[in-house]
Amino acid sequence: MEEQKSSLENMVVTMLNSDFYKNKKIFITGHTGFKGCWLTLFLQNMGAEVTGYALEAPDLSLFQLLGMKNKMNSVISDVRDYNSLEEALVKNNPEIIFHLAAQPLVRESYQDPKYTYETNVLGTVNLLEIAKSIKSVKAVVNITTDKCYENRESDQPHTEEDKLGGHDPYSASKACSEIITNSYKNSFYKEKNIGIASARAGNVIGGGDFAKDRIIPDILMSIKNANHLLLRNPNAIRPWQHVFDVLHGYLILGEKLYNNPNDFSEAFNFSPIDNKEVIVKEIAEEFISIIGSGKFKIEQSKFDPHETQILKLDSNKAIQNLDWRPKYNIKESIYHTATWYKNYLNESNISVLCKKSLIDFMAL
Repeated sequence: MEEQKSSLENMVVTMLNSDFYKNKKIFITGHTGFKGCWLTLFLQNMGAEVTGYALEAPDLSLFQLLGMKNKMNSVISDVRDYNSLEEALVKNNPEIIFHLAAQPLVRESYQDPKYTYETNVLGTVNLLEIAKSIKSVKAVVNITTDKCYENRESDQPHTEEDKLGGHDPYSASKACSEIITNSYKNSFYKEKNIGIASARAGNVIGGGDFAKDRIIPDILMSIKNANHLLLRNPNAIRPWQHVFDVLHGYLILGEKLYNNPNDFSEAFNFSPIDNKEVIVKEIAEEFISIIGSGKFKIEQSKFDPHETQILKLDSNKAIQNLDWRPKYNIKESIYHTATWYKNYLNESNISVLCKKSLIDFMAL
């Protein structure tokens, strides 16, 4: 078994060619967010020239903690602003675009559906409309979500061929983004030989996430404020995975699209391989156990907006076509996440902590 595990890990390393991104011009929307900031760090570590385009990061964010605005070309603006986005793209002539900018929260989408649709739908249209006319662009990866599917609330994992949909405004907006991506592929990108694909990942965890209404940041805030964490959906099942594994998949997809646009311009799921059922309550218990502090209590209200209870993804397509595999299982994902936050709470040097985390992951 250990021999097989080693073989799989070696395959992952050979599939992501770190030299490929060296000196490549990369454009990331949403670079001030949790995943966007880590993606920037990955790319910079591989020698890429990264330009980011996003809204201002909150004071408490990985982007601000690392002082990233002074370590990259950072454009602070809105993807809904067509002229601003066009100016940034034309000026920087990127070769590969990773589109992460979004309103990413289900609960917030109920509070402000108009903003959610404008950002997630019109923002995608703006990006794809501008990018198709920039000669330097060779590949576009649109980051959507596992929630873009019309969820069946069943034990059967979603495959890329399943029907798109969404009960809440966030999920529906991401399904729209998927349809738009496919339309631009067939109408414009194919004839221009530009690779374009969507990446559908599950719930990511990892150090540096401070967004509200996410399980790990909520636990962290409860610890800092000496409060009990309130679990709204303790039995909800999600395809939990470490942020590094997901970003690793995005990077492999970007390289594949650049080199072979016709073969990889499709949708890809990125999820844990075993689809082991892990509920929210178990994530909280394991995290609190490792970090050594924190308490939670369950508080469910009939007035809470609808949220999917069961969500599973089938990542066989990414495994077979991209040679991607997650390096961390769920226990390792929680361990590395909790360890990062433990160091953060102990006021460790964040830059050193992040660099070590990346190096350790890439060495696997």
